[in-house]
Amino acid sequence: MADSTPSRVIVVDANILINFVHAGGLGLLTSLPGYDWVVPEDVVSEITDAAQRQQLDTAIANQQLRVETISGPSDLVQYAELRRTLGRGESACVVLAARFGWLVASDEKGKFLREVTARLGQGRVVNTAGLFVAAIRAGLITVEDADAAKSLLEQRRFRLPFSSFWDVL
Repeated sequence: MADSTPSRVIVVDANILINFVHAGGLGLLTSLPGYDWVVPEDVVSEITDAAQRQQLDTAIANQQLRVETISGPSDLVQYAELRRTLGRGESACVVLAARFGWLVASDEKGKFLREVTARLGQGRVVNTAGLFVAAIRAGLITVEDADAAKSLLEQRRFRLPFSSFWDVL
């Protein structure tokens, strides 16, 4: 019997994709139950490392991630406004999330979070730590596996503000 739980759509920024590639692969991210994943074309173009791009292209080909392009006139105007202070991928994520009522997956802070809150409201951003917690709760990985991934990310200069995922469960 098919799962009838409605999916929430999350538009994902490059930093999340890169973190999950470094931490063991996009399969964990796209396996989270209850979510459909969208990656803006602008984010796809930001992934320039060959190994990272290969994983992204594979996830797209396997329909684990769906690519969306900003094309409507009002969306393009919003995108241009956001580009004054945000990067291409971040701007595209905000525009698509605002247009369709989606969540945003990003580890960006500062201006980005202010724009998301202003345009979408509170509680519309999920980050790397939150996605790992969701994977633990869904039984996709253990806390020990998540802590090992955290260690790998720290070797790549991505720090989480806790010593173990046990601290945030």
